[in-house]
Formats: sequence, C-alpha cells, structure tokens
Amino acid sequence: MVRVLVVHDAALLRSALVQLLRSADGLEVSSMPARGDEPDDHALPVDVCVVDGHCLEGPRDEVARASFWDRCGTRLVVLAAPERPGVLRRAFDAGVLGFLDKDAPARRLIDAVHMVAKGERFLDERLTVALLRALEMPLTARELSVLSEASRGSSVAEIAVGLHLSRGTVRNYLASAIRKVGARNRVDAIRIVQNAGWL
Repeated sequence: MVRVLVVHDAALLRSALVQLLRSADGLEVSSMPARGDEPDDHALPVDVCVVDGHCLEGPRDEVARASFWDRCGTRLVVLAAPERPGVLRRAFDAGVLGFLDKDAPARRLIDAVHMVAKGERFLDERLTVALLRALEMPLTARELSVLSEASRGSSVAEIAVGLHLSRGTVRNYLASAIRKVGARNRVDAIRIVQNAGWL
C-alpha cells in the first residue's frame, strides 16, 4: 500500500485529487492544505506527496511548506504549468522526483505516484521543454533578490539598506534585470518574473 498525501490550498481541487487517487488500487490517500498545520485526514507518515506547484512559489509559507518537505523529502509529485518555469526550477533544485503537467490525463498522476513511491524520477513530457528553459534562468541570485525587494514596493534606498548595497549597485542590478528579461521598466520586469514563477 502506497501512502499518499495531497497538498493543495484550494479545498475543492484537493478533494477532487483525493477522490481520483482513491479510485486507484494500492493507494491510501490523505490531504492537507499547504498552509495548514495538520492533515485533513490526520495522516500517518506518507510515501509520496502530491503538491500543487503554487505551494512551492516564492519565499512565502516557508514554515507551512516544511511540514510536507519533512514528511516526504524529495518524493514529491509537483503539479505544475509549463509557463511557470520558476516553480519547476525550485522543485528540480530541491531534488524533487516527480513533475506532472496540470493538464495531464488523470491516469498520468496515478502512474507518477507509483513511480515516485519506488524512488524513480517521473517527468511529464509536456514539462520537458519548460524544465530546460527553467535551468537557463537569466537572472543572478542578486538580481532576483533586488527585484524581489522592488516587488514589495521598496525604494532604491530601502533596497540598498536592506541588502547592504550602495544605491548605485542597486540601480545597476535593476537595469541588468530589466535588460535580461526584455522588460520596458522595473514594473514590467517584476511582472515578467512573477508570471514565470521566479518571485
């Protein structure tokens, strides 16, 4: 019996995923919201977590995410969209074993769970190109951190103080990030990077 934990913030979708997985033989399924403290079904330790990619986005919810990372380690099946390469990159860098397109047929999710439970990698062919794009992220970590601060409404002076940089260096990082993502200005760069799932 493979014990599966479904992690999703949307109750209706979480419930649908649970019902889908329970329809397959050999799966014992429980669930929890990504921001919750306890699983809905008070699950015991699990073999695989099925996690909505949205739960892995950005620096938010680090404490909440620790719950399913601690329980499943890298035996996660991440449900992702190809247009969100940032989510794929974070999951790949963390050693996640399973990647499934949110538009994949239901049977693919069941196959992914069984493969990941055996410790094998599962990569949906629809996400292959997106994952390759994700591995070529154009921004440096510093450029990303400066854009992240700018997305919170911080001024150049506030970013400089917060990241221990000079104002000129902050402006240079912002200009470089804008150029690399092909944006018109700082706001456009933030939009592009957020849409890709990097922030």
